[in-house]
Amino acid sequence: MWYHEHISDSELRHRLRNKTIVLGGNKQLKIYGRLKCKSGKRMKRTNRVFFSSVHEAESLQYRPCGHCMPKEYQLWKQDATKPV
Repeated sequence: MWYHEHISDSELRHRLRNKTIVLGGNKQLKIYGRLKCKSGKRMKRTNRVFFSSVHEAESLQYRPCGHCMPKEYQLWKQDATKPV
């Protein structure tokens, strides 16, 4: 996971081009989503984090975005309501 506030713009562009970064997230809300998500683009830089995979985001207890990943969000929501 990379924090947007700790990575330079040139390093970010480099990682995006190399596809090292494939997802963005909100560290306050613990949500991850696609990089082109309108909700993600509106968040503050200090709240933004980046991930290299869905597995990485989910292993850190982040959930899928309901706007840009509706199918994944519905699956997560169904799993979250199941009794343990």
